Amino acid sequence: MIFEYSESQRRWIDRVQAFMDAEVIPAIPTFIAQDHAGDRFKAVPIVDELKAKARAAGLWNLFMPPHSGHQHVDDTFEWEGQSLTNLEYAPLAEIMGRVPFAGEVFNCSAPDTGNMEVLMRYGTREQKDRWLKPLMEGTMRSAFLMTEPAVASSDARNIETSIVRDGDEYVINGTKWWSSSVGHPRCEIYILMGKSNPDERSYNQQSMILVPADTPGVTIKRLLPVFGYDHGSHGGHGEVVLENVRVPASNMLLGEGRGFEIAQGRLGPGRIHHAMRVIGVAETALEKMCRRLQTRTAFGSLISKQSVWEQRIAEARIDIEMARLLCLKAAYMMDVAGNKSARAEIAMIKVGAPRIALKIIDDAIQAHGGAGVCDDFGLGELWANTRMLRIADGPDEVHCRQLARMELAKYAEVA
Repeated sequence: MIFEYSESQRRWIDRVQAFMDAEVIPAIPTFIAQDHAGDRFKAVPIVDELKAKARAAGLWNLFMPPHSGHQHVDDTFEWEGQSLTNLEYAPLAEIMGRVPFAGEVFNCSAPDTGNMEVLMRYGTREQKDRWLKPLMEGTMRSAFLMTEPAVASSDARNIETSIVRDGDEYVINGTKWWSSSVGHPRCEIYILMGKSNPDERSYNQQSMILVPADTPGVTIKRLLPVFGYDHGSHGGHGEVVLENVRVPASNMLLGEGRGFEIAQGRLGPGRIHHAMRVIGVAETALEKMCRRLQTRTAFGSLISKQSVWEQRIAEARIDIEMARLLCLKAAYMMDVAGNKSARAEIAMIKVGAPRIALKIIDDAIQAHGGAGVCDDFGLGELWANTRMLRIADGPDEVHCRQLARMELAKYAEVA
C-alpha cells in the first residue's frame, strides 16, 4: 500500500480543512448559543448559513461514492456528488468528526448519508425525484427505522414490524426506536425495515419501504436522550409507533424480501463513515488533554511532566495512528475489492475505533479534573456520542462474533 495521500486527496483535505478553520470552528460558540435557545429540536440557523457556504464552495455531498453496478432502473447520476472513493473520503470525514455538527454543514451527516446511498443504489427514478433530490440539496432530512424495543435487534431477523400488501398499498404496523433524526422539523421521509414475507426463509422475510413522516398512523411517541443529551440539532433519536400506516405499493424499495440485501449495501459504508469520524473525535480529545495538562501545575511542576500523563499521551497517539491505518485499509479494500471482501476490516475498525476514542476521551476527562465532568469542555457529550457507537450499526459482540468465525474458518480442516 502507498501511505502518502495522493495529490487529489491532498487538495480535498486542504479545502475541507481551510473551510473548517475559516468558517466552522469560529461558529462553534454561535452554534452552542443557538442550539440551547428556543425549541428542543430544531434547525439551527448558523448551520443553515454554513451549509449554503459549503455548497457554494463545492464542498457538498462528499460521501457519495462513484458509480457502482447497484444502480436500479435508470442510469441517471445528476445527484451523484463529488464521486470520491472511500479512501478519498476517509480523511475528510475525520476532519469533520472533530466538530459534532460539521457533517451536516457538508451534507454528510448520518442517517441521511446512508439513506441517500440507498435511494441512489436501489431507488426508482420516481423515488429519486421525490426524495433523493431534496436530500442531496440539503433541504430535507430523513430517518432510518430498523431497531425495535421488543426484540434483540442485533439479529435483524427478529424484527417484527409487519408490512402487508393490500391491493395497491402496503399496511405497516409496529414500533421502532432509536430512529435518528425523527425529531428534526425537516425530517420528511423514513426508510423502514419490516417483515413482509413471514413464510419465506429467514433472510427473505424482510423488506425496506419508504414511509413519508406525515402519513396517517405515524406517531413519534417520545425522543430518547443519550446519557441525558438530546442531540436536538441533529433531530434526536425517537420511538416511533406505526398503526395501520398505508403507503403506495410503489414505495417498496427494490422488491419484497430484499431488505437484507439493501441493509448490507447501506450499513457497510455507514459503519466505516462512523469510524472515520470517530478518529477525528479521538484527535479532539487528545488535543484537549494536552492543552489542559500544560496549563495546570500540581506538586511543583506541570501535570504534563508527570510520567503517568506522558504514558497516556503516548498511548493515545499510538492508538490513533493504528486506528487510522486500519480505517484507510478498510476503505481501500472497499474501493478495490468491494464491501463484502472488506467485511473483516470493516468489522475490526467498527469495533476498534470507538473503543480507542472512548479510552482517550476518558483520559481527557481525568486530565480536566472536575471540569471534565461538566459541560464546559464538551467531553461528556463526546463520550456519550462515542459510547453509543459501540451499539449503533450492530453491537461490538456481533462484529466480534463474525470476526471469530472468519478466523476459525481458516483452521477448520485442521480441527
